[in-house]
Amino acid sequence: MSVTVVDASVVISAALSPNGTARRALAAARARTTIALSEAVLREIAGVLARPKFARALTEERRRETLELLAAAALWIEPREAVRECRDPKDNCTLELALAAGASAILTGDEDLLVLHPWRGIPVLRPAEFLWALGGRPS
Repeated sequence: MSVTVVDASVVISAALSPNGTARRALAAARARTTIALSEAVLREIAGVLARPKFARALTEERRRETLELLAAAALWIEPREAVRECRDPKDNCTLELALAAGASAILTGDEDLLVLHPWRGIPVLRPAEFLWALGGRPS
């Protein structure tokens, strides 16, 4: 089975818009691939969810549930190789995880990651592109 690395932007978008493309892409990733996760990536997602603008939009229970669902379905990997290739240093943990996991895709809405497509042979895809790659429709 293929391995997908999902970044914070997709998780946040999926939580904010239950009927949106990010939610469908995240659901497809869970159903049709293995989602890889590391402590660093989970910390980044948790940190973004804790920002005031998201704390106002999502209850604490919803934020916790989002993290728990993601963590429960994940293949846990701790990267051993440091990567310093993203223009936003906070996103290097996503690249490190993708490398360590042998990811077949990085699912993101983050322009700092998208500009790297493909990164070391790994497609860096927006949610709609990810759905198309899986043979689904984004709408």
